[in-house]
Amino acid sequence: MKRPTDDAKGAETVPRPSCRRVARYPRWPLGTIYAIANQKGGVGKTTTAVNLAACIAEAGYRTLLIDIDAQANATVALGVDKHIEPSVYDVLRGDVPAAEAVVETSIEGLSLLPANPDLAAATVELAREAGSDGRLRDALSTVREDFRFVLLDCPPSLGPLTINALVAADRVIVPVQAEYFALEGLAGLLDTLGLIQRRLNPRLAIAGMLLTMHDTRTRLAHDVEREVREHFPELVFDTVIPRNVRISEAPSYGIPVIHHDPHSNGATAYFELAKEMVARG
Repeated sequence: MKRPTDDAKGAETVPRPSCRRVARYPRWPLGTIYAIANQKGGVGKTTTAVNLAACIAEAGYRTLLIDIDAQANATVALGVDKHIEPSVYDVLRGDVPAAEAVVETSIEGLSLLPANPDLAAATVELAREAGSDGRLRDALSTVREDFRFVLLDCPPSLGPLTINALVAADRVIVPVQAEYFALEGLAGLLDTLGLIQRRLNPRLAIAGMLLTMHDTRTRLAHDVEREVREHFPELVFDTVIPRNVRISEAPSYGIPVIHHDPHSNGATAYFELAKEMVARG
């Protein structure tokens, strides 16, 4: 999709979020919290979090995306300054309530609890403090009723931040890249999910595994898809996210793919995923 240009300079201009603090909206009984997690990096967690949140919001559901990665990629992908304050780090420290750190984005119905590089310190701080696994859960108790869906973009590890996300979540979406070693590490992740369910969060459930970066031109992608579906026949989403250049380009504009190129295969796939997720509640 062609971006609007500045007539004087001919340079591309991109609408940016207002970063205004979020006004109160009618409350939902309780918003469903989804963690998007996999300890492997580069599997499409942030891409999925940003685009899925945008699609759900476009469908008319009040949605909150929470960036829990110190790289702040989800924050930047929505056009927000990665050095914004306050951030989720301040919320985890208890310095500000979650509602004061949430900002609006340029997408109607989509709000963001941003991250900044300070969040890296939380990995050390949380590990030192007994009983810190429920910090995020407790912080979200005051805002989750304002949203129908809350999505947590987790870092590529099973450290304290991801544990906090899993303790806060109702369900987990596990992105799985459709490439060699796709199943590597999944057993460890599933063991961790089971442990958290037994000891810290009995309501936690797996919403599904999501095949990402699927290149239909290669035999390998089809082989990986078949293997994942055979290993986890009841857990894999029907929707498959393709390897798509428009998905890769969108973050550089600070917008999701559905605004960068709404007719692309990537945008279509994320809309289909949103339908699946909303249908599951």
